Amino acid sequence: MKIGIFNTITLTLLMLCACVAGMSGCRSDQGIDGSSDGVVSVPHGYVARLEQVHDGRMIGFGPFVGYYFRPDDPGDLSRLRFVCFNENRFYSSDMPDGAKLYEGTAVRTTLPMTDAVIPVRDRINPVFFHELPKDWLNTRPEPGDEFVHFHSCYNGTGSVLTGYWIRHVAVSEFTYDMGGRVGKESPLYHRVRKGPDRDFASIVEFDRGPEKKD
Repeated sequence: MKIGIFNTITLTLLMLCACVAGMSGCRSDQGIDGSSDGVVSVPHGYVARLEQVHDGRMIGFGPFVGYYFRPDDPGDLSRLRFVCFNENRFYSSDMPDGAKLYEGTAVRTTLPMTDAVIPVRDRINPVFFHELPKDWLNTRPEPGDEFVHFHSCYNGTGSVLTGYWIRHVAVSEFTYDMGGRVGKESPLYHRVRKGPDRDFASIVEFDRGPEKKD
């Protein structure tokens, strides 16, 4: 089965921007409401990019704008904690620059081999749930209605079937509108309430990895 990409051009461009935008800057403490003066305070032990040897091969995960990860156990990257900040107001137009938006969990999973073709056009290639093999959807951890987003790892040749199912838990109420770049017609757009974000875009993203530097 060849996976079709339905109405994903804008979505792909936005995801690409999320990966290539700058993530550096001075760090400062946040206020009680999670706001900051355009910079974020990354908790100790959290990093933007992870590398690991899994099933005998080196794979990478990240970076993405505003996301920072750490393993529950430093010797085991199968389960991660993460925080997500509104760096450069990238995700929400009605939250301050640098505000903390989410905490959550990422669970490593290897999608089963099928006759599906992994899209490779862009750095990030999103595929909606209705286009996915059921075997892939069945790999979601419990509670399945909260793990609605998968992001692949990558190796030296591109995307791999191993990645992380991600559960976003909002720490504030805000509008997820990619910093005002998408409207209500977009599958990304939604009003977020505190707690598990079950309305987060239900997509699987295949990530080819950052461009190699000379």
